[in-house]
Amino acid sequence: MKDGIHPNYRDVCFVDLSNGFKFVTRSCANTKEMIKMDDGRELPLFKLDTSSESHPFYTGTQKSVDNMGGRVEKFRNRFGKTAVAK
Repeated sequence: MKDGIHPNYRDVCFVDLSNGFKFVTRSCANTKEMIKMDDGRELPLFKLDTSSESHPFYTGTQKSVDNMGGRVEKFRNRFGKTAVAK
């Protein structure tokens, strides 16, 4: 294999900034910071705004538009019967 053409594929620690959840996986993500893990390893750190631990879809706290006070039904009742005549 040629040298210098492959990305730097290594273990990276991803941290969810909203709740502090950490997970380690292999990645090519560019990082500027390092973190010391509980097992003594020092890994590149990649900060996330949200992960599966904090995203409403995965935590089950997401609200459906259909269940928010009947807004969709009100819209359909009001505008569903209008038709454009040609």
